[in-house]
Amino acid sequence: MVRTLHVARRSALKARTQAANQLRALLVTAPEELRAKLRGLSTAKLVATAARFRPGDPKDLRAMTKLAMRSVARRHRRLSEEILELEGQIARLVSEAVPALAALRGVGTDTAASLLVAVGDNPERLKSGEASFARLCGVAPVPASSGKTVRHRLSRGGNRDANRALHVLALGRMSWDERTREYVLRRTAEGKSKREILRCLKRYVAREVYRILTAPGALPSSVSVP
Repeated sequence: MVRTLHVARRSALKARTQAANQLRALLVTAPEELRAKLRGLSTAKLVATAARFRPGDPKDLRAMTKLAMRSVARRHRRLSEEILELEGQIARLVSEAVPALAALRGVGTDTAASLLVAVGDNPERLKSGEASFARLCGVAPVPASSGKTVRHRLSRGGNRDANRALHVLALGRMSWDERTREYVLRRTAEGKSKREILRCLKRYVAREVYRILTAPGALPSSVSVP
């Protein structure tokens, strides 16, 4: 259920972004009088303004442009309403399926849904435990040593959506979590690059998420981890 709603939400987000870009493009080619009135508005204000347009009798370029912009703006609004409805349903399902994950600080609806879908779609890939989950999410360290330099690089494999979710969570913790900030400072002093530090953080976050997902009774039997 989470997967199907997640797909619908992603599609609606993509369509809304496209509508916003189309609205900006129409503004670029609009008559100067209309451009001057709308220039500098944020996307939200532009949508709100264009959605209230009254083109009148569409006989000139200005009226036709206003009609087109109103159509696109109202489409943007409908998609926003659709996204909110889908997010509410996804949040409810995630909270019911894995309340501990949904309650974890920094884990939003989209992040939790991405991780839950990745696990539910691939339970057979997690037979060796936490390491398998790290590989599934593309955060397992890959050796990249050369000569006397010993290092690891970011993995380019695994579920990219789950990898993105862990990436967002790790970046968030770098800004608001005191322990994470101290870790970043310590590893930076050791000569680690930001990319290397972020790879380590994603691995630690994956371990924490895996422990939540594999706690007794954490997941429904249909998506349980072996």
